[in-house]
Amino acid sequence: MDTLAFLQNINGPEILLIFLIVLLLFGAKRLPELFKSFGKSIREFKKATSEIEDDIRTAMDEEPAKPKPTPTPAAKQVETETPEPSAPEVPETPETPEVEKSDKA
Repeated sequence: MDTLAFLQNINGPEILLIFLIVLLLFGAKRLPELFKSFGKSIREFKKATSEIEDDIRTAMDEEPAKPKPTPTPAAKQVETETPEPSAPEVPETPETPEVEKSDKA
């Protein structure tokens, strides 16, 4: 992959024209400073990208760590009130449904 793909059609005269415009804008005294800071920023950018790539590679090479089991909190002991003894419940007997008598004559 060409890193300067957007600059593929720039030849010598175009580069010379760009350099002259930069020289006119910034002046001869500031030009070395400008290119020095530009070089430092590119170097820092490459360093940062290589560090990120290294981190990703090491993360992919490592086996995933087993998650530690989280301790569950102990259940609270709730004191229940004991019901007072009462008369035993007697199951109710189902009532017999009333049958309508029909007059058959």
